[in-house]
Amino acid sequence: MTALKTLWRRTAIALAATATLSTAALGDEVHWQMAGTFPSSLPQLGTLGKRLETQIAEISGGEIEIRFYEPNALVPPLEVFDAVSVGAIDSAFSTPGFWAGKVPGLQVFGALPFGPAAPEYMAWFYFGGGKAIFDEIYAKHGIHSVMCGMLAPEGSGWFREEVPNAEAMAGMKLRFFGLGAKALEKLGVSAQLLAAPDVYPALERGVIDGLEFVQPAIDLNMGFWQIAKHYYFPGWHQQATFFDLMINQQRWDALNDMQKAQIESVCGDNVRYGIAEGEAIQFDALNELQAKGVTLHRWSDEDLAKFKAAVDEVFAEQAAADPDFKRAFESFTAFRENYKIWRDLGYLN
Repeated sequence: MTALKTLWRRTAIALAATATLSTAALGDEVHWQMAGTFPSSLPQLGTLGKRLETQIAEISGGEIEIRFYEPNALVPPLEVFDAVSVGAIDSAFSTPGFWAGKVPGLQVFGALPFGPAAPEYMAWFYFGGGKAIFDEIYAKHGIHSVMCGMLAPEGSGWFREEVPNAEAMAGMKLRFFGLGAKALEKLGVSAQLLAAPDVYPALERGVIDGLEFVQPAIDLNMGFWQIAKHYYFPGWHQQATFFDLMINQQRWDALNDMQKAQIESVCGDNVRYGIAEGEAIQFDALNELQAKGVTLHRWSDEDLAKFKAAVDEVFAEQAAADPDFKRAFESFTAFRENYKIWRDLGYLN
């Protein structure tokens, strides 16, 4: 009888411990607002944010809700960084390159002109030291961020008239993103970043002479072909683009380990999904654009060399001006130099 009581006591203690661990693992339900910087109707830019909303609810069994809000529903798209930083909103879905004016170092984690394709970019970020620098930069601003999407290469410009060469862009006003915009300024271009809702009206009214936005499948959706009929490639300024889920640091710290792992897992799957989808949806879009009268162009090697020279100047200036940019860019450059032997031997040219 004594042995039986001991067995029951041990079983009860074990069950109580299991229940306690389960409660601790689950914690309280999470209900967050997530500001979108692009409309949910836009392929990848918006749909990857909506997919995050759906997938995190499923994988957490409804314990975590991260509700996607359309641009301007909570705050204007280009103000979400500050809103997350101070805790005015819980989170936002965007790309690190958007915050060049506030945090220059984050540009290295958004897209690098003449930079890597997705596999090399991810290799550096996850295994080459990039993530540690990324986390440190965001932490200075009260934000924890998780890479949560990746885009395929972009187009490099829409123009009303054919552009004979790089020099002919001098004097133009273009909507352009990130470090590529700074490079074009070296060639006499007036470049500016506009939020998604403002791009088409600016082109329509002649406020800008041309633009780059994203990929063919997304640009088709935006309707640029109705005004501009010349579309240029390759997207030398963005061969791959990371998107991230910015989270207020205090909100992140309040999560338990299981909840953090669930968010990281869903975001990791979103990166995979974004790469695969991005590669799969471009050729139909290109065929449709050509059917609508769009002429596709490819920059000459001479023009690409001019863009590259301007980009190298920008890299040097950014590194000299900002220690975080310098640290991140040197980390990437060292990794790329080592990676070159594998890229040259392992891949077909």
